[in-house]
Amino acid sequence: MANTTPAVLAQPDAAIVGIGQTRFAKAMGRSELDLASEAVLAACADAGIAPTTIDGVASYHVEQVAEIDLAYALGFERLRYMGRSTSGGGGAAGVLGLAAMAVESGQAECVVVFRARNRTKTASYGSGQNEGGRPWEKNPGLLTDRRQWHHPFGVAAPAHEMALIARRHMHVFGTTAEQFGQQAVVQRAYAATNPSALMRTPVTLDDWANSRPIADPIRLFDCSLEHDGAVALLVTTLERARDLAPVPAVVLAHGHCDGPIHVDLATFFAETALYGERDTGALRFGRELFASAGIVPSDVDAAMIFDHFTMAVPLSLEQYAFCELGGGGPFVASGATGRGGALPVNTHGGSNGEAFVHGVNHLSEAVRQIRGTSANQVSGAEVTFVCGSITDPSGAVLLGADR
Repeated sequence: MANTTPAVLAQPDAAIVGIGQTRFAKAMGRSELDLASEAVLAACADAGIAPTTIDGVASYHVEQVAEIDLAYALGFERLRYMGRSTSGGGGAAGVLGLAAMAVESGQAECVVVFRARNRTKTASYGSGQNEGGRPWEKNPGLLTDRRQWHHPFGVAAPAHEMALIARRHMHVFGTTAEQFGQQAVVQRAYAATNPSALMRTPVTLDDWANSRPIADPIRLFDCSLEHDGAVALLVTTLERARDLAPVPAVVLAHGHCDGPIHVDLATFFAETALYGERDTGALRFGRELFASAGIVPSDVDAAMIFDHFTMAVPLSLEQYAFCELGGGGPFVASGATGRGGALPVNTHGGSNGEAFVHGVNHLSEAVRQIRGTSANQVSGAEVTFVCGSITDPSGAVLLGADR
């Protein structure tokens, strides 16, 4: 996949008008279709529209709920658009971009974005990699795809891959494990005041340091949660959104991109550590994204950074120019991402505090910040940023208040 120039929206014409979610819990004993249906119905209730008006669906590449099953369950009368984003965490913002493109181009008028997950150990319901449970535990003994080049050498799960990336960043820039850990502390502090969060107990840096090592330097408190749940959002035209919502979240710019090294969880870090500020990957894409919206990173009031592991946050902040290359660790350690900081990040508690739904819950928190309804509201928030994983084919989106 080549770099993709973000959509230029001189006159933004897509907005998020409804958000909904289930509760998040372990081993809920419900199907992913059941969870997805509840989240979509909640988004419809939030927007004040009937599910029969939905004419488009955007979901993740790894989503197990088929569009046709959701249509049967909820009574969609006329689906005109169906699209899926790349990857899992890499699609966290791109899935919204697919919905926005459908609305902007006139292919659909009301598109639902959703993700449903059964992800506890006991939630596996089939042998397929994406049929619940932990996908890497279902890899066959004989690998024939790209994983054959790293899986036999012990790089089998995302934690192993991200640990290598973290160690490289530490070697090149002098970043410390404690700087990564500080973001885990920040997010758990946000989660403590979020009624929807799974992890409501704040932690200290000492707690982080004493948590179980997973793959050095990653510790247990750095890791995303494993549980069940679903989130959905409704995207429609800005004109229609103005009639439905007092504060629509306008899609200012969106896009998807990839870099030159096509190995899972390595592409974007390669741009930082191996080549410096090379004009490709998220470094280039980020500049284009902000230019498309006519703003700069300092205009962002709150950022929702995909965080399958919390060390991804400082690296993403670097890639999207919220700080200089190599400056992500000190930026987090300074308190900039925490409550009252220069750039509050993952104010819902993120994937190690609120829930891990492949980042779609980051989108709904970005909307709440625009609406002024977040449990950890940033005063006067008018622009929010959401990005997918910096290590997969990825993307980002900028949301703004309707001015």
